[in-house]
Amino acid sequence: MSFDDDYKQRVLEPARAAGDQPPEDLRARYVLTEPLTPEAVTARVKQVRQCWRRSRGQLKYRKLIDRLEAEHRALGPVFSAAEQGDLGPLRQRLRGGDERNAQRRAEVRNRLLDAAGPLRVLSPAECSAIGKAGGVSAAELAQLLRIDGLEVHDPDALPAAPPYPGYGKARESLEVLGARTMLAFLLGSDRIGNVRLFGGVSAGGMPIDRAGAERALERVSGEWARRPRDTSATHAETVLIALRTALREDLLHDLLGYDFIARLRERREQRASDQALMDFAVRGLGVEPNEARRLVFAVSREGGAPAGPAGRMRELLEAGNAHAAALLADGLGEHELPPEAAEARQRVATASRLLDEAQELTDAGDSDGAWDRLEDELLLAADLPGLREHQRRLPPLPPTDVAAEVDGASVRLSWRPSPSRAGRVLHEIVRRPGRPPRDSADGEPVPAVDGEPPVNVPLFYAVYARRGEATSEPVCAGPVVLRPEPSRVELASGDGMVTGRWECPPEAARVDVLRDGEPVPAGREGFTDRGVRNGVTHRYRVYAVYIDGVEEIETPGVLVTATPHALPDAVTEFAVEPYAQDRLLLRFPIPAHGLVEALLLVREPPWPAGALVPVDELPARRVESTPHARGLVVRPGASGVLVVVTVAGTSAAVGAFRRHVDLPAPTGLTAVRRGEEVEVGFGWPGDAAAVAVTYEIAGGPARRIGVSRAAYTAGGGVRLPVPEGEPVRVGVAGTSEQGGTVLTGPAVTADVAAVPVVRYDLAVTGPLWKRTLALTLTCDRPVRLARLELVVRDGRVMPRDPSDGEPLEVWEDVDLPDEAVLRVPLPKRPGPFWLRCFAGTDVELADPPVRRLQQGA
Repeated sequence: MSFDDDYKQRVLEPARAAGDQPPEDLRARYVLTEPLTPEAVTARVKQVRQCWRRSRGQLKYRKLIDRLEAEHRALGPVFSAAEQGDLGPLRQRLRGGDERNAQRRAEVRNRLLDAAGPLRVLSPAECSAIGKAGGVSAAELAQLLRIDGLEVHDPDALPAAPPYPGYGKARESLEVLGARTMLAFLLGSDRIGNVRLFGGVSAGGMPIDRAGAERALERVSGEWARRPRDTSATHAETVLIALRTALREDLLHDLLGYDFIARLRERREQRASDQALMDFAVRGLGVEPNEARRLVFAVSREGGAPAGPAGRMRELLEAGNAHAAALLADGLGEHELPPEAAEARQRVATASRLLDEAQELTDAGDSDGAWDRLEDELLLAADLPGLREHQRRLPPLPPTDVAAEVDGASVRLSWRPSPSRAGRVLHEIVRRPGRPPRDSADGEPVPAVDGEPPVNVPLFYAVYARRGEATSEPVCAGPVVLRPEPSRVELASGDGMVTGRWECPPEAARVDVLRDGEPVPAGREGFTDRGVRNGVTHRYRVYAVYIDGVEEIETPGVLVTATPHALPDAVTEFAVEPYAQDRLLLRFPIPAHGLVEALLLVREPPWPAGALVPVDELPARRVESTPHARGLVVRPGASGVLVVVTVAGTSAAVGAFRRHVDLPAPTGLTAVRRGEEVEVGFGWPGDAAAVAVTYEIAGGPARRIGVSRAAYTAGGGVRLPVPEGEPVRVGVAGTSEQGGTVLTGPAVTADVAAVPVVRYDLAVTGPLWKRTLALTLTCDRPVRLARLELVVRDGRVMPRDPSDGEPLEVWEDVDLPDEAVLRVPLPKRPGPFWLRCFAGTDVELADPPVRRLQQGA
């Protein structure tokens, strides 16, 4: 297939079917393919335009090609830029085409929904007309219909006249009898529902066949025959005659269906909407909903276009063109005049009278009253010559209370709107330097916020109201002189000095600075002030100076403050201690100058310790902290590198840092001496894989061991070898491995004091009739026992504390050099018993072997 044939099939034919609407998408219009290159775009555009010229010879494409060529001329700069290598305008236009396509499809979709209404049904002619007007293809139109579930089909043909000539009288009798429909009269109930009319009448799911209709007629006839003869019986007989005649001539279904159609047509003539007709058909007449939608669609689409002079006049009158209708009537003979002619002439006469009244009001200065008269006239005869021109020349009343004030680098206009309420009134503004504008054309149009006014020039503004082509008298404000302040004013304070910088307005002669009312030497872009004291807040006024002829004009100025500070002292080192459940105490000497803050970084800081950096360069990840007498209490909340910085003014001194692992400190640390071991217990620190246990014996070097959670659980704690009588400090901290490095969290510590160990032994001495118990005490160094108690307990269970038995002997303030022997009579007990010694917490008693403690076994 040649390029021309393919282009016609893919582009020209769909565009012609869419009402000669060229495709919005330039990719489709010019058959552009990605990737776009200047050479490919230029060659393809040339090929497409040659196809246009060859296709224009065919009459069916001529109108479409003319539109394509006209729009191509508007696209000339886009393709010229592409030919020169700049594809930016073309790509922007392609994106705009996508947006316009989407907008066009949305408009068509809305028109389809409006035309379908609550019935959600369209005729093919309506659908095609909307598609062509919107310039969419048949495929796009079908897709839009599917999206909203709209149906497209021709309305059913409905009978124009009743199949039974006497239907009118039968209908009057039904009204007298109060029957809802002829079908309800036949079935003997107004509560029938689910009525179907197309393809044969049925009710409640049961078809009305001939046999059933005959039985129903016999039943209804019998019921009325048994009633007394009165006017109701006469009317019933009229309806029965109509039903019998229709049944005999095989027109019963046509008569019953026409009765429904006639009732809907009456409602339609009463200007009922489609939704109201649906409600009447379903709820009022009992028609099945789908059948009701089909029936209402057919009824609403009945009627044709008006024909002849009367029809044309009616069209003109409905369009508001009464003058054209009157001219049409003047061209007809008096015997040919339809009733619409009188209406047209009456409208023109009334409109002419209103036009005269509008002219009188205009001459009297009441333009709003004249506008209202002309609005009424437009409703009668919008095509009356001179009407619209007169209306467009009616000026509105001017606005009031116009004011202009400087707002930063712009001028803001305010006013009270025009009191005119007739028509659409707009407000416009013009600006002129040096003098007030004389009219709407005497100046430069500006918005209500003039963002780019001339600087150091007297400006006058005029606001006027516009309605159509007419404008009110301008209302002026001014003069206003814009003299901008220095912008981006920034102060920086240091040790005994303050520096400032700003951007000077180009039109300003210079910038001056006052510190606490005293002048400070300054340049055009900044200053350095060394006449300040640390810790004192100074107030600076930075203002611009303009030259007005020979006079210097100062601006109010920008007010800023600065407090110089001594340089901050860096924290050279700090220790970390647990402080609370999720907080740490960073312990360090409080620096003399500056406030200490903590930062949490991902990696080590880029500055060396002691470096002085601007505060703005510090990372934003500040750690929540609280000052403390010994340093700073922080809550890191995550793992990282803790850095302490000292801040003073706009400077910060970088201090020491150390890695931090976000692990909680162990809780409930206990350390208990058990002979030559110290038993350590604690609450496991969160999700730590292991803990590091350190211990220092008698102030010696620290020893460290790692303990896993499994080992801690299996051993019931940690046991450290510590000589008896030696003090020990125990520390426990959680550990975590990151990137091959073992990091340690906050630690908790406990001290175990050096408690003297006293050993004792029990021996039975003496003859059988006078047995004695010898208690031998030994120790490594002299000690003094504040209390020593010997306890006896019967049975086979050893006493655990002094209250777990009976005191046999108590000694107070026993001096023990290195060995002593105490004697007591051996108690006489009926059975086996235990003996055991207990002392205070100032010493540790070491029990002898169990066989020495148990007696009489």
